[in-house]
Amino acid sequence: MPVPVSQMATVALYVAKQKLQRRKRYPLALMLEPLYRCNLACAGCGKIQYPSNILKTQLSYEECMRAVDECPAPVVSIPGGEPLMHPEIDRIVRGLIERKKYIYLCTNALLLEEKLDLFKPSKYLSFSVHMDGLEKEHDLSVCRDGTFKIARAAIEKAIRRGFRVTTNTTLFDGADPKRTQEFFDEMTELGVEGMMVSPGYSYQKAPDQGHFLARERTKELFRKIFYGNNGRWRFNQSALFLEFLAGGRDYDCTPWGNPTYSVFGWQRPCYLLQDGYADSFQDLMEETQWENYGPRSGNPHCRDCMVHSGFEASAVEEIFSSLRGLTATIKAAFVGPAIPKPQGDPASLLQITTEPESAPADETEESGPIQGWSAPASPESLRVAFEYRGDVTLHLEDDSRVDGYLSNLSGDTLRLWCRGETAQLEIPIRQVKHVELSGRDTASGKSWQTWMKKQEAAQREAAEAAATA
Repeated sequence: MPVPVSQMATVALYVAKQKLQRRKRYPLALMLEPLYRCNLACAGCGKIQYPSNILKTQLSYEECMRAVDECPAPVVSIPGGEPLMHPEIDRIVRGLIERKKYIYLCTNALLLEEKLDLFKPSKYLSFSVHMDGLEKEHDLSVCRDGTFKIARAAIEKAIRRGFRVTTNTTLFDGADPKRTQEFFDEMTELGVEGMMVSPGYSYQKAPDQGHFLARERTKELFRKIFYGNNGRWRFNQSALFLEFLAGGRDYDCTPWGNPTYSVFGWQRPCYLLQDGYADSFQDLMEETQWENYGPRSGNPHCRDCMVHSGFEASAVEEIFSSLRGLTATIKAAFVGPAIPKPQGDPASLLQITTEPESAPADETEESGPIQGWSAPASPESLRVAFEYRGDVTLHLEDDSRVDGYLSNLSGDTLRLWCRGETAQLEIPIRQVKHVELSGRDTASGKSWQTWMKKQEAAQREAAEAAATA
C-alpha cells in the first residue's frame, strides 16, 4: 500500500470534519519552504533566481512551528531549495512529528546519505526524492551529471535503514512515455513506498521557458504512460488525480488546498504562482481573491497548469463531496484508475507524435525587460519590477534611492529586501517615482542553456530513432 493506513485515516477524518463544519476552503497539505538555497540549479526551477542575500536567508525553527500551528493541514511537505541544507532541519522534523504531522521532506538526495543519522524512522516521516526519470533524463533535468546514481544509492540506503521513501517526478515536453514507464518500473523494484508524478509548471522566473507541457499535450503524454498498466506501479496520489492527468476528469484548481509559507510569508495564491504574500494564514485564506486563479478563471498563468499541488486537492474534494467520486475511488482501489485510450495506431502508443503547441524560444531572445530598463512609477512598471528575476532600484520622491529585491506588491505598499542584506523595507507605493532594473537577472546564465542544447539534441536523437524503427 503506497500510503500508511494511519495517514489515510487521519486525512479522511480531517476532511470529514471540515465537511461537517461546512467549510468551503481548507488546507490539505502545508508547503513549508524553509529556504530557497540549493546545491543544484535546475533549468525548470522557479526558485533559483533570487539574489544571494535571499538565498542565504532561512526560516528559523520557531518560524516554522508558528506556521504549522497557524495552518491546520494534517500533511506538511518541506520543499525548497534543498531542505537538507538547513542547519535545523532535524529539529524542524522532530517538531512536526511531535505535532503528529505527516511529513514529506523533499530532497534531491545529494546530501541524504550523510544526513540520515540526523533522523529516526517514523510513520510520520517520508523522504520524497526528486527523480525526473532514468539516469540520462534525470541528469539532464537537474543540469548535473552523476546525480541519478547518487540519489539512487541514497534511496537504497534509506530504505534499508527503515525509512519511508517516495519519489517525486516532474515531466516536461519531450518526455518519452516508454522511458518513463521503465523509470517507474525501476523505482518500484527499488522498493519505494509510492511515487508522485506531475507535469512541470512554467514558472515565469524559471530560466528555461521552452519545455513546459501545454494542457492537451499533457493529457496525451499521461495516457500513453498509464494506459494498460493498472496495478503495475504504486503512486502516493489519488486515482482520480491520475485520471485527471490523462484527461479522464476535468477539475478546476484548488489553490488553497496546498498553502505555502516561506521566508517571504504566506504566498499568494499557491506554491507555483507568486502574486504577493500575506502576513498570516488567516489573511491568506480570507483576503486572497481566489476567483482570479485556476484554468476556468481565464488567468493566463493558470491556463496550462495541471500540477498536483493545485489539483490533487480538487480530486480529494470530489471523493468526499459526491457519490460518483467515492464510487470511482473504491473501484480504482481494485482495478486501477480509468485511463482513456490514447489516440492513434496501437503500434505508436508509446510515441509522442504531435508537434509541440509552441516552439521553444531562441536562447538569444529576451522574454521581457532586461537589466538597465527603467520607467516612471506606475502599476505596470512596478509589476515589471516585481516579476523581474534580479534586484531593482526604486527612486523615491525625496530623491533618495533604495536597491534590492522586490518581494511583495500588495495594496498601497511594496516590500523590498535590501541588496546584500536580510533586512526588509515597507515602502508606500505613492513614494516611488521611478523604477529601474539595476541588478543582474540571476537565472539567465549560460549553464542552463548548454544543458538545454543537450536536452534538445537528445530529443532529436530519440525522434530519429523512432522514425527509423
